[in-house]
Amino acid sequence: MSVSLTRQHRTARLQWCREHHNWTEQDWACVLFSDESRFSLSSDCRRQLICRESGTAYRPENIQEKDRYPTCSIMVWAGIMINGHTRLHVVANGTMTGQRYIDEVLLSHVRLFRGAVGDKFIFMDDNATCHRTLAVQDCLDSEGIQRLE
Repeated sequence: MSVSLTRQHRTARLQWCREHHNWTEQDWACVLFSDESRFSLSSDCRRQLICRESGTAYRPENIQEKDRYPTCSIMVWAGIMINGHTRLHVVANGTMTGQRYIDEVLLSHVRLFRGAVGDKFIFMDDNATCHRTLAVQDCLDSEGIQRLE
């Protein structure tokens, strides 16, 4: 399955690559890449996740039985660098919000790596809504944490 990119997406990606093509391993070693993922312990996670060929919806191998009991899931966050990684952080009870992201991720984990790496530290997260609140940006600014665009 592939994702169709618009001309604007392709142009932005090409520009980003051109801006970073000269980066050395030492440059990339200052970047902490991070993400969070939700894992569902139930087959009915109430999300539509479809990966099949067109026209095969009713084949037996593409049909999953769904239970109708409350779903049980867990969200985790972690970050990696060339020479290290954060601890796996479990986001207990609920979803990630901007304030939880600040308290549980930025101040508890990312700030430590920023301190260890120094001024060249760069943080890479994604465009999740909770990552892009004004409070999160204010926190990053106050901690001297630069984001990788």
